[in-house]
Amino acid sequence: MSNEQLSVAFFSQMAIILVACRLAGLLGRWIGQPQVVCEMIAGVALGPSLYGLLAPEFQKSLFPPDSLKVLYVGAQLGVGIYMFLVGAEFDLDLFRGRLRSAASVSVAGMLVPFILGALLAPWLMTMPGLFNEKVGRFEATLFLGAAIAITAFPMLARIIHERGLSGTSLGTLALAAGAIDDAAAWCVLAVVLASFGAGPAIAVKAICGGILYGVFMTTLGRRWLRPLGRSVETAGRLTSTHLAILLTLFTLAAWAMDAIGIHAVFGGFLLGSALPRGRLTTELRRQVEPFAVVFLLPMFFTFSGLKTRLDLVNSAELLWVALVVLAASILGKGVACWAAARLNGEDNRTALAVGTLMNSRGLMELIILNIGLQKGVIGPALFSIMVVMAIVTTLMASPIFEWVYGRHARRTGELGAAP
Repeated sequence: MSNEQLSVAFFSQMAIILVACRLAGLLGRWIGQPQVVCEMIAGVALGPSLYGLLAPEFQKSLFPPDSLKVLYVGAQLGVGIYMFLVGAEFDLDLFRGRLRSAASVSVAGMLVPFILGALLAPWLMTMPGLFNEKVGRFEATLFLGAAIAITAFPMLARIIHERGLSGTSLGTLALAAGAIDDAAAWCVLAVVLASFGAGPAIAVKAICGGILYGVFMTTLGRRWLRPLGRSVETAGRLTSTHLAILLTLFTLAAWAMDAIGIHAVFGGFLLGSALPRGRLTTELRRQVEPFAVVFLLPMFFTFSGLKTRLDLVNSAELLWVALVVLAASILGKGVACWAAARLNGEDNRTALAVGTLMNSRGLMELIILNIGLQKGVIGPALFSIMVVMAIVTTLMASPIFEWVYGRHARRTGELGAAP
């Protein structure tokens, strides 16, 4: 495609994506689902699973293969900036106070999924097309474990924000546990890619580089960013120069994480968490968040939806696989994280809320599945089965959270009115 054709395709795609996400959000709000969940479903609906079935020629003409490269870049930018903003609202001091509980919840949320992955992998490998023929049992177990263990970190953050839990003890515990979980899952994915043929250097670089970056951002990074915060306070506003500096730092952080083999979202999140609190972070969210959430983030959901083929789950055997994977995912995350929170002294209502929030997968699941499909670890059928699992567990999060925690919290004044 020429540059002019790419431009025409991009703007027509964005018009359809924005309308679809807004309409899905209106319908979702009516049944109590947050906007972010509705956008994920809208992305799948725009792909071959629905729009492609109803009007295949129109769907192909709207999303020609060459245009997806532009959509991919926009998708990565959107999810990266969103996680940068999530980090800017993350309370590191409160996180330190909940570190023990968060670590315990994370360990349980990782250990049980890998046990279940070890049990499921031999069975799934007997079915042609689910895994690449070159994938061994070890790689299959690790990938399944990581895919079941992953938490919808950006979605978790957005649900917490929409429910008025930002900065609360529960919200911080869930975010902290989700951050630890997802960072560990990315390291496991690096090991899978290394053992699958990319070489051990990838795993070593990802794990060591991620640890070094995290330590740097939580120590020297915070100290070096303080003058920027004082400059904003002195100016009384976030100027265009301040914003340019922040976005430059964000792109460098995203590039660093991508370069070492960990997804760019962690670079943005850790940078945001290191920013000095006050006028800087308040103005940053006010100026950047609306565009990032409304315009950029829906690109990612649509890009993932374009690769989802629910029509491939077309036999009783594959439907049974989908049900087993879903049950294992709920047991491996929701129940395990609830039990860990209880063992660490959390009351039953808070533990249930943590397990419910941690059980949602959404965005991060789509990222890890896209990498697995792109690298040839899994086939389109397993990709689609896991997308179904991601959608169902994310759809479950909001109503179950409301049932186990939200109603009581509003009655006692812990939360405001439901959105």
